[in-house]
Amino acid sequence: MSTSHKAHCLILPFPLQGHINPMLQFSKRLQSKRVEITIAPTKYFLNKMKELPTSVSIEAISDGYDDGGIDQAKTYEAYLTRFKEVGSDTLSQLIQKLTNSGCPVNCIVYDPNLHWAVEVAKKFGLISAAFFTQNCAVDNIYYHVHKGVIKLPPTQNDEKILIPGFSSTIEASDVPTFVINPEAERILQVLVNQFTNLDKVDWVLINSFYELEKEVIDWMSKIYPIKTIGPTIPSMYLDKRLHDDKEYGLSIFKPITNECLNWLNHQPISSVVYVSFGSLAIVEAEQMEELAWGLKNSNNNFLWVVRSTEESKLPKNFIEELTIEKGLVVSWCPQLQVLEHESIGCFLTHCGWNSTLEAISLGVPMVTMPQWSDQPTNAKLVKDVWEIGVRAKQDEKGIVRREVVEECIKLLMEEEKGKLIRENAKKWKELARNAVDEGGSSDKNIEEFVSKLVTIS
Repeated sequence: MSTSHKAHCLILPFPLQGHINPMLQFSKRLQSKRVEITIAPTKYFLNKMKELPTSVSIEAISDGYDDGGIDQAKTYEAYLTRFKEVGSDTLSQLIQKLTNSGCPVNCIVYDPNLHWAVEVAKKFGLISAAFFTQNCAVDNIYYHVHKGVIKLPPTQNDEKILIPGFSSTIEASDVPTFVINPEAERILQVLVNQFTNLDKVDWVLINSFYELEKEVIDWMSKIYPIKTIGPTIPSMYLDKRLHDDKEYGLSIFKPITNECLNWLNHQPISSVVYVSFGSLAIVEAEQMEELAWGLKNSNNNFLWVVRSTEESKLPKNFIEELTIEKGLVVSWCPQLQVLEHESIGCFLTHCGWNSTLEAISLGVPMVTMPQWSDQPTNAKLVKDVWEIGVRAKQDEKGIVRREVVEECIKLLMEEEKGKLIRENAKKWKELARNAVDEGGSSDKNIEEFVSKLVTIS
C-alpha cells in the first residue's frame, strides 16, 4: 500500500449489476478519502461487462461457474453452494496475493448474500463490513423472518402485518414477494440467511440515508452496528464533490445515449413519462400489451426502455406505428442523465431499490409497478411514507390494466394531488443531497468508517 493511502478495502459484490453499482459508488467515496480499493467480481461477470470502471483496481475471483455464471448452475441453491466453496478459496488466494505484492488488505466489504466472506475475513484477521444494497425497512423485514416473528409469504389471515420498527401496519401486498419465481422458497432463505453471522461483523453498511428511514434505522441500530452511507449514486448528481464521478462506469448493456438525450431535448419541460423496469425484470406479454396501450392512450409523450430480450412481447406493429413525437422505445438508456433531464415529468418504475434511490435523489415522482422481491415494500414507502408517487394496482390476475396506467400518469402529471407529490419529491431531493454532502449524515458515517480503518491499519 502506498504511503498516500490510509487503508485498503477489498470489495466483494454479488454478481448482479444492481448489487455491484452501489458498492462501486461507495468505493469511490472511500477513494476520495484516501482508501485504496480492490473490487473482486466473479470471472464470468467481469467477462460480460460492456463498460468497466477505470478508477478502481479489479481482481476476479471464481464462483465455480466461469463460463456461464448462475445460468450454468442447475439451481440457485447449487450455484450458492459452489460459490461458497470456490469463492472462499479464490478470495483467500487473492488476499494472500495482495499481501505478497505489498498491498495488504485490512477490510472486506461484502454483500451479505455471500455471508461466508465473514469467515474468510476472520481467518486473515481483517475487519468485515456487510453492505446491504437494499433499504433498511426491507432488511428489517428479512431480519424478522430470520427471527421467526414474521412469515413470508403471509397467510390468508395476515391482512395487516405489524413489524417492530415500523410506525404503521403494512398489508400483505406490501411485503417482499417471490411467488413468481419457481425457486421462491430458496431465494427467500438466502435473503434471510444474510443475518446468520451478522452478529460477528464489525460494520453493517446500508444503502439508504438516515433522514429517509429514521425510525427503522434507530430500531435496527439497537441490534447491529448500522451505518447508512447512501444514496450511492454518482456524486455529480448529488453533492458534486467528486468531479470525475459522473456515472457508475459499469454496465452489462450498452446505452443508446445520444438518441435518448436528443429526443428529450425536443420535449417540453416536465412533459415526458420515462418507463424502465431495470436490468432484470421479465414482464409478461399481456402486461407489456396493457402498458403499451396505457402509455399510448395517455396524453403524454414517453421514453420506454424495453431490453432486446423483451422486445418480442410488444404489441404487433407498436414500434412501427409510433410517431417520433409521441414516444421513443430503446433497448437501454443512461438512466441518471434521463432522470436529471428537465423534460421528465414522472418515472414509471418496477421500484427496484437503485432506481427508487435515483428518482429520490433527482426529485422525480414515481408511478410504481412492483414485480417481486423488495419492490412491493419500496412501492409502499414511495406512496405512503415519503409520498412521492402512486402505485398502479394489479387486478386479480396480477396485471396492471391500461386504464390504471393512464389514470396514474394523469394523476401525477395533471391533477392537484400530483402537484403535492412533486413538491415532496423536491424536498427529498434536497435531503438526499445533504446526506452525502460535507457533514451530512451519510458523509459522517463514511468518515467514521474510514477513521476506524486507519487506526487499525
